[in-house]
Amino acid sequence: MSRSDTPASRPASPIWHPFTQHALQGEMTPIVRGEGAYLYTPGGERIIDAIASWWVVTHGHRYAPIINAIKAQADQLDQVIFAGYTHPPAEALAAGLVAVTPEGLDHVFFSDSGSTCVEVALKMALGYWRNIGQPRNGIIVMEGSYHGDTIGTMSVGARGVFNAAYAPLLFDVAQVPFPEKGREDETLKALETLCAQEPAAFIVEPLILGSAGMKMYGPDILAAMKRICEAHGVLFIADEVMTGWGRTGTLFACEQAGVVPDIACYSKGLTGGSLPLAVTMCGHAIFDAHYSEDRTRTFFHSSSYTANPIACAAGHANLQVWRDEPVPERIATLQARQARHLERFRADARFDDVRQCGTITALDLKVSDAGYLADVGPRLRAFFAERNLLLRPLGNTIYVMPPYCVTEEDLDLIYGGIAAAADMIG
Repeated sequence: MSRSDTPASRPASPIWHPFTQHALQGEMTPIVRGEGAYLYTPGGERIIDAIASWWVVTHGHRYAPIINAIKAQADQLDQVIFAGYTHPPAEALAAGLVAVTPEGLDHVFFSDSGSTCVEVALKMALGYWRNIGQPRNGIIVMEGSYHGDTIGTMSVGARGVFNAAYAPLLFDVAQVPFPEKGREDETLKALETLCAQEPAAFIVEPLILGSAGMKMYGPDILAAMKRICEAHGVLFIADEVMTGWGRTGTLFACEQAGVVPDIACYSKGLTGGSLPLAVTMCGHAIFDAHYSEDRTRTFFHSSSYTANPIACAAGHANLQVWRDEPVPERIATLQARQARHLERFRADARFDDVRQCGTITALDLKVSDAGYLADVGPRLRAFFAERNLLLRPLGNTIYVMPPYCVTEEDLDLIYGGIAAAADMIG
C-alpha cells in the first residue's frame, strides 16, 4: 500500500472489529457490564440485548449458576493439554451431552467456536470414508447457507460478499436450492440426484438459515432430507450452532423432525453464552472408523485450548440449569409473547414475510435495495442504537433473538422500536 493510499485518519483504538467497516462506522460503543437481558455503558445507559449478543446468551448475561461454576473452576484448574489427559469438567459435560442430545450421538469432540466445530465435522466425514476404504470426497450444501468463516466452513457456505476475496482458497461443493414454500420438491429432487452420486456428506442448518436472512422451513422437509441421505449412505451433518439450546422452541432443532444426525455441531448457547466452547458429536461408526492401532487413522485435529476446563465447567453448569430450572417453560412463554408482538406487523404493508421459528422472529422491511448490503441496514442499526436497542439487521431483514429472560416491557420497547424504524425509513 503506497502512502497516497493511506487513509487520512484511522480509529484511535488498534482493534480491528469483526464484520465492521471502520471507514463507515465511527467509535465503537463501550460496554462495561451485563446483567440479564441488558448491557450497560460506562455512563450507565441500559441497552436491551435483543439479539443475545450474536445469538449466544440464553439465560441472560452473568447468569449466577454459570458464573459461580466458572469462579469455582478457576480456583481448581485453568488449563491442561487435552491430548493424553482429561479432567472432571470435560468428562461431566461430555456425559451430560450424550444424555440430552438425540440418541445415537455417542462421542464428543471439543473445540472452541462454531466455525471450528463445523471444520471438525467435515474432517470427520472425510476421514470416515477414507478409513473404511471408500474415499468419498463430495459435500452437498444448501443454497444460502452459512457455516462459519474458516476456509472449510466458507467453502460449504454461500458464495458471495462474505468470501469473494478468498475464492481461490475454497473447495467446490454441490448445492441444493433452499426449500421455498411451495417449491420444496425441487430441493428434495435435487438432493436425491446429488446423493445418488455418492458424496461424503450433506451439511445443513436445521429449520432456519441464520445469516441468509432468517430463512425458515419446516421439520417435514428436514426429515425428508435425512431420509434421502440415509437411503444413499450419505452422512447427514446438522449445524446446530445457532439453532441449538432452545432457539427453535425445542432443545435442539432436529428433535422437531425426529432426526438423529450422523454428525452434529453445537456451540453458542452451549455455555449459556458465557465462554467460547463448541462440540462436534457423532455416532459409533464414525469414531470406530478412526479407532485403530494404525496411527495413520488418528483423527488429526486439535487446538491448544481444546476442552478448556473453565469453559467446560460453564457448559456443565448450563446443562444443570436445563435440568434444574423451568427453561422450556420460559422458552414457551417467550415464544408466545413474541408471536403476539409479531401480529401487529402482519397487516403492515411496509413489511414482508413476517415469520417466527421458536424464540426467533424476523420480518423484511420493503425497500428498493434488499439484501445483506442494503443501504437501509446501517441506518436501521444506528436508529436502534439511539433507542438503546441492540438489534443488528441483516440488510433489510430485522430479526429478534433475545435471551430467555427478556421481559414483556422489553419486548414492547423492541417491537415499538421496529415500528418506529419503519416510520423513520418512510
